[in-house]
Amino acid sequence: MEFLIIEDEEPAVKRLVKLMNEIAPDAKLVDSIVSVQSAINWFSNNKMPDLIFMDINLADGLSLEIFKKVNISCPVIFTTAYEQYAIEAFKVNSIDYLLKPVKKEDVESALKKLEAIRAKSNTEVDYKSLLGNLNVIPKEYRKRFVIRFGEHIKTVTSAEIAYFFTENKANFLCTHEGRRYPVEFHLDELEEMLDPEIFFRINRQFIICIHAIDEMKSYSKSRVNIKMKPPTNHDTIVSVERSASFKQWLGGEKFTD
Repeated sequence: MEFLIIEDEEPAVKRLVKLMNEIAPDAKLVDSIVSVQSAINWFSNNKMPDLIFMDINLADGLSLEIFKKVNISCPVIFTTAYEQYAIEAFKVNSIDYLLKPVKKEDVESALKKLEAIRAKSNTEVDYKSLLGNLNVIPKEYRKRFVIRFGEHIKTVTSAEIAYFFTENKANFLCTHEGRRYPVEFHLDELEEMLDPEIFFRINRQFIICIHAIDEMKSYSKSRVNIKMKPPTNHDTIVSVERSASFKQWLGGEKFTD
């Protein structure tokens, strides 16, 4: 089996490849793609794989836009942090809808479902039945963090946090009151723990809270320069690959259908 991954977060790609190597060692990754447009270009120059793992939110928009340009004839397993796109996903070739962080047992279950579908003589998939069996459980996001500094231990709630950042290979949070504390998680882990309606990773160094944005200005290459409150000495500029998603996030477009 040859599979394709359409996902803009490198850690998520690595995790899927690792899980597939463990579950289906004979499966072959043909490519990984990070954006809607690059996916459209890829399909125009390559044969259809046997299976696609597809994130919903990509660097330049929603992956559902791909289906408007490409006749995707193979099964798709969606992997995403956003449960609200499930109905739209099952209008296309989706056989499962896995919430991040993707678990090994979820991938195993999806592949078994794929085998069962292929075992049937007809190629029509009962999407209503699949959706009825989905039972998407709303994800629980982190409500508080335990902070250790010296001999002291305290808790900081997510509502108190203005942003997380990396400095000198260490990770920190800054509260709305301007207090700075070390955190034991790296930003890739934090990104999965935090409510995506409230927090957004603008670049490799910062995850920000929408309530901590003081001012925004246009920057080169369609980027956005953000002034934070409380202020930081570091540049808080939205990276090129995240700019489109950031603008959607500001307008709430990620969370409406």
